[in-house]
Amino acid sequence: MKRNKLYGVLGLGVFGSTIAQTLAEKGYEVIAVDKEVACVDRLAESVAQANIADITDIEQLREIGIGNCDIVVVAVSSQLEVSLMAILNLQELGIPYILAKAKNKKAVQILTRIGVNKVVRPEHDMGERVAKSLMSQNIIDVIDLDENYSIVEMHLPNSWVGHSIIDLDVRNKYGINILGIREPDDTALTINFDIHKPLAADITLYVIAPTAKLNKFNF
Repeated sequence: MKRNKLYGVLGLGVFGSTIAQTLAEKGYEVIAVDKEVACVDRLAESVAQANIADITDIEQLREIGIGNCDIVVVAVSSQLEVSLMAILNLQELGIPYILAKAKNKKAVQILTRIGVNKVVRPEHDMGERVAKSLMSQNIIDVIDLDENYSIVEMHLPNSWVGHSIIDLDVRNKYGINILGIREPDDTALTINFDIHKPLAADITLYVIAPTAKLNKFNF
């Protein structure tokens, strides 16, 4: 029987605590680690293990079982040296996948260079998403797939109401492809939709679009 993945979270600030709690709520086993007693106590009843430890000390990490983790999140970004030492410890322990939080672009480059599987800048990334959502009154949210394409959640533009997808010809006019539709008061996303059916007001669209065109949307 295949076991669930074991996750480690090093650093229990807002970012790390949120990841640890969310994974635990989804039924995954989480080892949460911080040097501050208050941070550890706050999560003690939420995760499988909450440990006070120095993440720069490989023996302490080994002792609390971090070496058994499939994925470890290094959620410390204020001190790059601490992050680097923790990551090097994880690599020595043979952790298959490491995600690390970075404070700035330079830190992203350094962490990527030493072999971190994924580097994130939560505040920066959220700021970009909010900014993109402000580019058009109809854009709700934007998730970048890569440098070239984004998935956009958007309100149906007023000018599209009553028209069918095939009539709107959005692929040729705007360079976007509609992935799914959510009807008003319906939590289910429909991906097998009728392209000949007139679109009703208040529906939500999910589209894939060239990122470069987002600031040109004028719906």
